[in-house]
Amino acid sequence: MVNVLINSLISVLIVSMVSFIGILTFLVNEKKLKRMTIYLVSFSAGALFGDAFIHMLPETVEKVGFGINTSLFIMVGIISFFILEKIINWHHYHYSHTKEQTHPFVFTNLIGDASHNFIDGLIIAASYLVSTSVGIATTVAVVLHEMPQEIGDLGILLHAGFSKGKALLFNFVTALMAVLGAIVSLILASYAEGMIFILIPFAVGGFIYVAGSDLIPELHKEIEIKKSLLQLLAFILGISIMAVMLLL
Repeated sequence: MVNVLINSLISVLIVSMVSFIGILTFLVNEKKLKRMTIYLVSFSAGALFGDAFIHMLPETVEKVGFGINTSLFIMVGIISFFILEKIINWHHYHYSHTKEQTHPFVFTNLIGDASHNFIDGLIIAASYLVSTSVGIATTVAVVLHEMPQEIGDLGILLHAGFSKGKALLFNFVTALMAVLGAIVSLILASYAEGMIFILIPFAVGGFIYVAGSDLIPELHKEIEIKKSLLQLLAFILGISIMAVMLLL
């Protein structure tokens, strides 16, 4: 259990540090950054699908079988992420009509981001409880997903009038919720042995939702053949990385 705790904390701290990738918005031309980010989104989508279907789901099925409970918890994960996103999008629409109403949305966005990071922490720690390899694979998938998301989150804060330093600080503080999530996950698992087989299917549902609902639609906005093929290659590479990690 000590090794699981150490590995989990190291992983969530790495995930939290990803929030500083937003510094790229200060250094890189916006158009160039957008071109770079879309391929990272493709890679991230592949990694999330790969982790869900190659690592997490097979491990769960191997240990508890694929019964109705597994399917239900996967759907709970999908529904939970759908609700979280609906709440954030509703506030975005509700508060984006006037400049004076920008800040309420920003803080709502921060709360949503903190909740998302908390769930990431839960998932990473639960993955390490399954096995070290699943924990590492999930950490990689989360890091890849967080990179484009953190760039976008920082952009929202800057657009709302936050200074660069303040935006980075707030982004990092919300990212640290992953640490709390990991600790809560390990506490829950220590009291309820079967909790891990609830959290992992929940994570599978969340990853499927994020990759399929958030990331894939972004890729469909690009219709140029050359760029679309590069996106496809990045997507397949993300899946391939998860498959290769089975050999580690």
